[in-house]
Amino acid sequence: MALADSTRGLPNGGGGGGGGSAAEPPCFPEIVELNVGGQVYVTRRCTVVSVPDSLLWRMFTQQQPQELARDSKGRVFLDRDGFLFRYILDYLRDLRLVLPDYFPERSRLRREAEHFELPELARRLGAPPQPGPGPPPHAGRGAHDEGAAGAEAERPEGAPAGLPEPSPTPEPSPTPEPAGRSPPAGPPLTPSQSLDGGRRSGYITIGYRGSYTIGRDAQADAKFRRVARITVCSKTSLAKEVFGDTLNESRDPDRPPERYTSRYYLKFNFLEQAFDRLSESGFHMVACSSTGTCAFAGGTDQSEDKIWTSYTEYVFCRE
Repeated sequence: MALADSTRGLPNGGGGGGGGSAAEPPCFPEIVELNVGGQVYVTRRCTVVSVPDSLLWRMFTQQQPQELARDSKGRVFLDRDGFLFRYILDYLRDLRLVLPDYFPERSRLRREAEHFELPELARRLGAPPQPGPGPPPHAGRGAHDEGAAGAEAERPEGAPAGLPEPSPTPEPSPTPEPAGRSPPAGPPLTPSQSLDGGRRSGYITIGYRGSYTIGRDAQADAKFRRVARITVCSKTSLAKEVFGDTLNESRDPDRPPERYTSRYYLKFNFLEQAFDRLSESGFHMVACSSTGTCAFAGGTDQSEDKIWTSYTEYVFCRE
């Protein structure tokens, strides 16, 4: 994949090709600070130049420090994904690719590797991930092929190939295991991994604060609830899998995928939309709780409308 201006200029990194830096070697400190999309990283200069001919290598070997873009605090600024840059930096440290068990942003990380001109990392990210515990991917197909081969072998000699095959004789059902014997143990499952080896199990808690007004004498013209913000509490990877781009991570932007957080919230204010996304991802509600307070709109005047404020949490589970 060709990158624009990959040989002439340094996008996000400052000025032109550094024609005046050939005679005078660049002078960078041993410890460098990077601001990548608002996320600050502190590392050694030898780490960012560990891959020759990469974008970072050219920035810190062929450019002068004053030629690089800086933020308000003097840190080198890169307008890229700050969350994914942690994996770019990990790769530069020892040239090994180590990702969490569940990592849904593989394609985006590959795009970042191509931008930073790390062809070996991009190649590794392009390979399909190793399958998790579970049946072999072609187990069902193999059984079908064996059945087809057996039917072909049992075709009477000279019979036309286009005639339908006679229905096979159903085999007797297997004898159930005795009550005291346990089934053979399968491969051990890692925590929060489902039996099919794909989607992971876990819990997601949805919380919201809402208010609604009931008119005097409980009239029917009560105002509907107003949901200020829908919060999400769960493991980071599960929240991103379910809610994707509708998840606002601004209050906890640098949380690793395998850690838990209670600071995410959704970009929409419809509880039903959140429930639909959870249901489509295989979650079902297992518990909920709510608390509420009541006050009169006019203070102590009990003839005014009643304003109810509540906080509710819904617990969803995927096994």
